Amino acid sequence: MFQLGKTIVSEDIIEKDFVCNLSACGGACCVDGEAGAPLDEEETKILEKIYPKVKPFLRKEGIDVIEKEGTWVKSEWGELETPLINGSDCAYVIFDKKNTALCGIEEAYNSGEIDWKKPVSCHLYPIRVKEYSEFAAVNYHKWEICNDACSFGKELQVPVYKFVKQALVRKFGQDWYDELEEVAKKHKK
Repeated sequence: MFQLGKTIVSEDIIEKDFVCNLSACGGACCVDGEAGAPLDEEETKILEKIYPKVKPFLRKEGIDVIEKEGTWVKSEWGELETPLINGSDCAYVIFDKKNTALCGIEEAYNSGEIDWKKPVSCHLYPIRVKEYSEFAAVNYHKWEICNDACSFGKELQVPVYKFVKQALVRKFGQDWYDELEEVAKKHKK
């Protein structure tokens, strides 16, 4: 672990390799698991605002859940997250012709309907950020459904932090990311 500003960062994000391989996993992270995508307070407001523009991109099942439960929910542990369809698929998940899970929010963004890509927790994956009162913990989340992404990243020699560069800059800023790159360079020597 090392410290960058008000973050404590796991060395795994500079040591491990990762590149999403959707053709291998089919977007399993959007349909597997026991919780929706983690959200922060600001993102719940964004979801409420953009939902009318995202709705045309969603599946009927997702729309039904969102209109029943809301654009976001609070878990039994008080965590803010996206709602789930039958305790599995994220309510915002859609599928392409190859049955690969995609994000309906991101599709609306890619189509120019909204200017918000998706929840930062999704954008950052496989990095998970846990906020504490004095700092944020930045960790690599290892999940067996991403084994192909780990292999693909190793083949391409892309460390986790480089794969999620855009998301890390979005979350922590360019200066923070530049510092991270310096730490990574020193760590490799």
